[in-house]
Amino acid sequence: SRKTRKRKTMAALGTSPTRRREHDLMRLMMSDYEVHITDDASPFDFSVKFPGPEDTPYEGGVWKVHVTLPKEYPFRSPSIGFVNRLFHPNVDDLSGSVCLDVINQTWSPMFDLVNVFDVFLPQLLRYSNPSDPLNGEAAALLMRDPEAYAARVREYVKSYASEDFRLDQSEGEGEEEDEESDGELSELSDIEDDSLDE
Repeated sequence: SRKTRKRKTMAALGTSPTRRREHDLMRLMMSDYEVHITDDASPFDFSVKFPGPEDTPYEGGVWKVHVTLPKEYPFRSPSIGFVNRLFHPNVDDLSGSVCLDVINQTWSPMFDLVNVFDVFLPQLLRYSNPSDPLNGEAAALLMRDPEAYAARVREYVKSYASEDFRLDQSEGEGEEEDEESDGELSELSDIEDDSLDE
């Protein structure tokens, strides 16, 4: 059965889902990323300070990324959303929800949280997919005029992602944000991991 395969996979990884969530969160906290757990009663709901990748229009920006680890993690990928605004074809401008087909298609229990911030999010910002947009304006501008798109990204970085912030700030406390910007999280695991069915 599928549950038996999941248990065998977890045994192969040497941990239970709860331990795996704890291990991956601790590994992320020990990395170079600043992590803030919002509520000690809910340690798998947290924020991460994420810098824009170098050599992109996002360079110099810093985003607060809200992360929630589902009980089924790592068999289901984390849910994420950008809290401060980001101009990108695959990120909803106001809610911050992310369309991450790359993660949905490639997510595996072998990946961890550090992969999300070291690989998946930087790739999303470097290689957007304007043919599958959440932000139609960004997609159209990128396809029509890449230089104007890059200029708009830099405007957003300056307006919404340039000021330093503390991860433990509550919304509206020292930050200028739309009320909707802390919005929805994107499910990164809308598709099942086919490797578990083998």
